[in-house]
Amino acid sequence: MGLAELFLIAIGLSMDAFAVSVCKGLSVQKPDKKHYLLIGAWFGGFQALMPTIGYFLGSFFNKYITSFDHWISFVLLAVIGINMLKEGLSKDSEKTDSSFSFKTMFIMAVATSIDALATGITFALLPNVNIGAAVLFIGSTTFVFSAAGLKVGNVFGLRYKSKAEIAGGIILILIGAKILLEHLGVINF
Repeated sequence: MGLAELFLIAIGLSMDAFAVSVCKGLSVQKPDKKHYLLIGAWFGGFQALMPTIGYFLGSFFNKYITSFDHWISFVLLAVIGINMLKEGLSKDSEKTDSSFSFKTMFIMAVATSIDALATGITFALLPNVNIGAAVLFIGSTTFVFSAAGLKVGNVFGLRYKSKAEIAGGIILILIGAKILLEHLGVINF
């Protein structure tokens, strides 16, 4: 696997984390360095961890994971998206999901990295894959994209907070639906 292919994989895997980071940035009043590091570490860390796990599980679990990873991604992203829609439609202006708690970040990190697990299994089946370099590259790329997404979401969300939360919720639900429909063979992007 060449560097160009690995770069495209890293960008592709980081897009879900970027979108969720944008949505997260909508609810943060004034992000500081800690927020950027947290979101980058959670998403980048899980985007590196999941392919590592997938690689070591290898072909043994391939048929099981690929048969339901899209459902897990869809459900988790839909739940997060529905919660954002509720917050955006709520008249209570103080009720936002600006939490960076363990539970919140864990759910979002898992939801955005399920496909990375399947990618790791694919890596185990390909010849000449340096798994250490691959996961470092994927994790680093996702770290940067996630931190940038938090800033983008925060700047946009300061003006149009409730509309942006609604849009963010819809985006998350659509990402989950896209993952599900691609795996079911209904659409092909």
